[in-house]
Amino acid sequence: MGVPYEITLELRCDGKPYGRVGERCGWQLARLAHGMTAARQDGDAHEAWPDPDDRFPGAADDGGELFAFRHRSRSIGMRGGELSCRLQTIRTWMPAQGHGHGEWRLMRRAFLEAWGSAGVGRRAVLTSGELGAFVADLVEEAEQRLGARYVGESAAVRAVCTEKQRNSNLIHEAGIAMRP
Repeated sequence: MGVPYEITLELRCDGKPYGRVGERCGWQLARLAHGMTAARQDGDAHEAWPDPDDRFPGAADDGGELFAFRHRSRSIGMRGGELSCRLQTIRTWMPAQGHGHGEWRLMRRAFLEAWGSAGVGRRAVLTSGELGAFVADLVEEAEQRLGARYVGESAAVRAVCTEKQRNSNLIHEAGIAMRP
């Protein structure tokens, strides 16, 4: 019969269907979950971002997109919803205490945005810890529902992951499917 090995996210807002996005996004979410954990523990990133809540996967100065999942259908195009996450650096002026000069405090945050099929949007601003917990929860729920496990963080697995395409499927019980 085979093992189901991929997911599509069903977005809900106040308990009502909001959109369907991310066809075959499970492996990408699992990879991001591991990347979030590694980034928060990265000792080399301490100089650029001393607070672990400011550390995200990728280059220290990268303000790019972590993911973007959209609904695509031949009949309705892209109107079925969107879930995306991009990094942004927030600058806050910290006045000096007593004498001296103030300084800029830099924080990196993830802007998680969801757009429903009706065009209504929602946004959350998350620390790396909050985003990591959110993504890990999504992956854990998918693994429980599928009865399969996305591959862990061994050196052999990381080597295979880097050779695979970004959105390839890599799940333990389903085997490894390489794309040409």
